Amino acid sequence: MLVAAALCPCPPLLVPEVASGAAAELDGLRAACFDALGVLAAARPDRLVVIGPAEQAGRGPHPQGATGSFRDFGVATEVSLGAAERTPERPLPPSLAVGAWLLSRTDWADAPVEGLGVGEPLSPGRCLSVGREIAASSARVALLVMGDGSACRTVKAPGYLDERAEPFDAEVARALGAADTDALAALDEELAAELKASGRACWQVLAGAAQEGAPLGGELLYDQAPYGVGYFVAAWS
Repeated sequence: MLVAAALCPCPPLLVPEVASGAAAELDGLRAACFDALGVLAAARPDRLVVIGPAEQAGRGPHPQGATGSFRDFGVATEVSLGAAERTPERPLPPSLAVGAWLLSRTDWADAPVEGLGVGEPLSPGRCLSVGREIAASSARVALLVMGDGSACRTVKAPGYLDERAEPFDAEVARALGAADTDALAALDEELAAELKASGRACWQVLAGAAQEGAPLGGELLYDQAPYGVGYFVAAWS
C-alpha cells in the first residue's frame, strides 16, 4: 500500500556541479525537494521506489546499487541507488540519477531503494496498472516520482512558447497539491507529449498506486517555470 510520495522535477541542473555558476538559481527548488523527501522518511516505508521518465535503454527496473553519472552533462559526478555488493551493468537514466543524487543528500543514502524507468509514451491505462502493482507489492510503499511539466512556457523554453502550456501546468500543480488521482489519471497523453511534459506517465503511475488503499493528502511545495519549464514539488502522506 502506498503510504507516502514525494514529487520532484528531474533536470540535471538540480545537481550543483552540473549547474556550475548558475547553481544558486535553483537553491529554492533543491530546498523544496529535500522537504518533500523528509515526508518520505517520516512515513517509514519498507519499500522505496524511484520512478522517472526514461529513453528505451533506461526503461524498466533498476535494482539497489544501480549507478549513474552526469558525464553527458560535463561533470564526473557519479551516484547510486543505495549500496550493493556488485554494481549492475545497466546505468541509471538521467531522471533516476537525479533522484539518486537527491537521496544521497538525505538519510535515505543507505536505505533499501530501487528504481523504475518509465517510457514517456506509456499509455495512461498501463501507467495506472503499473502503479497498482507497485502499491500491492509491500505493506508500506513510498515513491519518489521524478518528472517535469511542460517545456513550452516561454519563447526561450526548449519547446518554444505554447499558450496551452500554462493552463496544462496549472492543472498539474493543482492535482499534485490536492493529491487528486482522478485528475492525474485524466491528463491528456497527446497534449502532454506536444508540450514536452516528461512527467505525465510517472504522475499517472503514482495515481494508480495511490488509488489502492487509504486516500493520501497532498501539499504543493514548489510551482515555478525557470528556463520556461514547469517544475513542481509536492509531498503526499
